[in-house]
Amino acid sequence: MCVENILKDRVLVFCYASMKNGDTMMKIYETDRLHLREIDESYAEKVLQYYDKNREFLKAWEEYRPEGFFTLDYQKKKLQKDRKEFAEGKIIRLWIFKKGDDTKIIGCISFNLIVRGIYQSCVLGYKLDKEELNKGYTTEALRKAIQVTFEEFHLHRIEAPVMPRNLASIQVVTKIGFQYEGVSRKMLMVNGIWEDHMRWVLLNE
Repeated sequence: MCVENILKDRVLVFCYASMKNGDTMMKIYETDRLHLREIDESYAEKVLQYYDKNREFLKAWEEYRPEGFFTLDYQKKKLQKDRKEFAEGKIIRLWIFKKGDDTKIIGCISFNLIVRGIYQSCVLGYKLDKEELNKGYTTEALRKAIQVTFEEFHLHRIEAPVMPRNLASIQVVTKIGFQYEGVSRKMLMVNGIWEDHMRWVLLNE
């Protein structure tokens, strides 16, 4: 089933794909060049290939990898956990594929630490294959994922923590419309070091 939404004079199409996983529907969202997919453990090998290929590239920007992270068993269990937390409304994690090629993951967008009640907020994280940078894929995927998060999941506030030296990410969030709110000192441990993070925020208004 496909549903059309018009946003800023542009037709955006998202599709619900029914896949064999009990009675649960896994979602696919479509942009001009990409598919953003919720996936299950059957994609564990593709996820592992993505992480292994980008191991050194992502190391500079992401948290410590636990023992066994680069194994098929770990990724299967992680994807099972993601599906459960997605169903419980705790996270929204969408994997990025090029249209016409669902055999290769090129990135991921995550809305983590979702808090409901009076907050309706979350924390944004995203990553892209090192060979797919500077093609506009990150911005294109984020625009769609944020639209879904605001319109379908009705969140009010998205915060994107960005390290001050990550100039590429600062450019992306600025282009999308995030506003700078300050710095959280030594907020996250990245590659064994407590790193400051700039707080960039986008409101659903």
